[in-house]
Amino acid sequence: MESQTRGGTRWRRFAVVMVPSVAATAAIGVAIAQGALAASFSVSGQQFQVTAGKLHGKGFVQYGAMDQTKAGNKPVAVVGIDTAEINNLCQAVTIPIPGIGKEVSMKLEAGGGDKQVTASKLYIDAEDMKANATFKNVDIGVSVDNTTKGPGPAGAGKNGEGAHVPGSFAQQADEVWFDSVDQKAWATSAGTFTLPGLHMGISWGKAECKVPQG
Repeated sequence: MESQTRGGTRWRRFAVVMVPSVAATAAIGVAIAQGALAASFSVSGQQFQVTAGKLHGKGFVQYGAMDQTKAGNKPVAVVGIDTAEINNLCQAVTIPIPGIGKEVSMKLEAGGGDKQVTASKLYIDAEDMKANATFKNVDIGVSVDNTTKGPGPAGAGKNGEGAHVPGSFAQQADEVWFDSVDQKAWATSAGTFTLPGLHMGISWGKAECKVPQG
């Protein structure tokens, strides 16, 4: 009986913590899918996985920055894209639940088949990224303060895209194509983010996105 009581207490504590969080996450996901909310937020310190079959971007810039989180500062490579078209987008995050030794995961998928995710003023704060990449009219080694392609670092620190070092290394391009994208990120923000065919699921255990082979 004592063991069952402790288990019940832990489950109620888990429910109190998770239900509002999951409900808020679902509401945000739906609002973004309807184009009603820009994905701007403070960096939480929870890393997540993002994969895509294909990403075509116009106006590309990349530079180093530092995200400030409750878990400490995180060095990131910020990718900024003026407009992006994405196929087979998947995002997965796994959250350990203290006290019960389990994990809860959230997985979001959109833009499958002939549907396409679109975004404007897209920023991705990535710690690790793998892809097949093609750049058009690329400039490598330009000062981050003098970039002219892509959304640039002017809004750094406001929408999750990190604080950069003035005069530091950057690269830019008129257009970029990424195939079979697999990245670990700390934050993503966008002016608009439209997700057709959005599906979000919550489950026990670890969730991972399979990398589509573009």
